[in-house]
Amino acid sequence: MLDEQAKKTMLRKIPHGLYICGVKDGEELNGFTVSWVMQASFEPPLIVNCVRRDSISHEMLKKSQVFSISFLEEGQKDLASKFFKPKSRVGNKFEDVEFYEGEETGCPIIKDSLGYIECKVVESVEKGDHTVYVAEVISAGIHREGKSLSLESTGWQYGG
Repeated sequence: MLDEQAKKTMLRKIPHGLYICGVKDGEELNGFTVSWVMQASFEPPLIVNCVRRDSISHEMLKKSQVFSISFLEEGQKDLASKFFKPKSRVGNKFEDVEFYEGEETGCPIIKDSLGYIECKVVESVEKGDHTVYVAEVISAGIHREGKSLSLESTGWQYGG
């Protein structure tokens, strides 16, 4: 029998970064906070990005098959929090956040981030309440040096 409390406690001990995933569908742009991201291959360069299935952004990503990941710096908790709530509730999340559109994907990239990657989906698995996207990194850039924002450092919990 699965001990629910033990499962939740242990799964929350898996370390995660905190990033902003940018998506685009036609002229519509959106961004959302993600933490279930990891590198999956050197050659070709692949990452895994797990996205909640009950969101507008999920549908945008599923349709376009491209996304960006902006890497946040330690201390950018407030910036991360701007991208937590659904677009349907808060409107344009980029209204007061400087960004530019990636050259390869057209997805939004946050200017005040450590840097970014742009990705093209090569595989997806829809199981449970998230879709696991396996994506090839097709572009990358560095804005500045710094230590990455971690989920643990924010005091927030996502997992379990």
